[in-house]
Amino acid sequence: MLSLVEENYLKAIYHLSEGGHLQVSTNALAEAVHTKPASVSDMIQKLDRKGVISYTKYQGVKVTDEGKEAALKVIRKHRLWEVFLVKHLNFNWDQVHEVAEQLEHIRSPLLIERLDAFLGHPNVDPHGDPIPDATGAINTKPQKQLQQLSPGSEGVIRAVKDSSPEFLQHMDKLGAYLGAQIKVMDKVAFDSSMKIRIDRATTIFISKEVAQNILVQEN
Repeated sequence: MLSLVEENYLKAIYHLSEGGHLQVSTNALAEAVHTKPASVSDMIQKLDRKGVISYTKYQGVKVTDEGKEAALKVIRKHRLWEVFLVKHLNFNWDQVHEVAEQLEHIRSPLLIERLDAFLGHPNVDPHGDPIPDATGAINTKPQKQLQQLSPGSEGVIRAVKDSSPEFLQHMDKLGAYLGAQIKVMDKVAFDSSMKIRIDRATTIFISKEVAQNILVQEN
């Protein structure tokens, strides 16, 4: 059984490794969990002994199959709780991450099973991130960064890459949300900023950085 802190480290390694495909350096992990490399080295040794990661000197760490399973369980709980907080406790999508960080460490499999059923087995969380099912399987659909679309292209906002409160609040100000219909009206050659139309009604200008953090399913 992993401690709360160990689960947080494992989840960070899983995300940094892009689902367990890449080696993660000690420095990258230290930056992700906001601590010193020396502290990270101690935790890596603990997780290595528990068999959830493998460590190779000078190359970094990678999650094992057992580690992937454990990380996906934590991620599943986190994202289900985010759905619950938004749909049933009236949290905004920019408010749920820190609360879900606490709730994701609840141990009861029965509670999570019933939470999933109560929510109607959702596929994505309020930010569009896919929710692993009870077996750890993830169902994803093809998505593109809005920045990649050409003038005249249309699509639907399905997710955001940046789920920080600041970016989500900016999305709210723009009137952009998951499920919104998007049409690219123009792309400025100078700075790659874009003119887009939302829901066939509101026309706005967005920066290249904002467009890179909006993921769409093209029509």
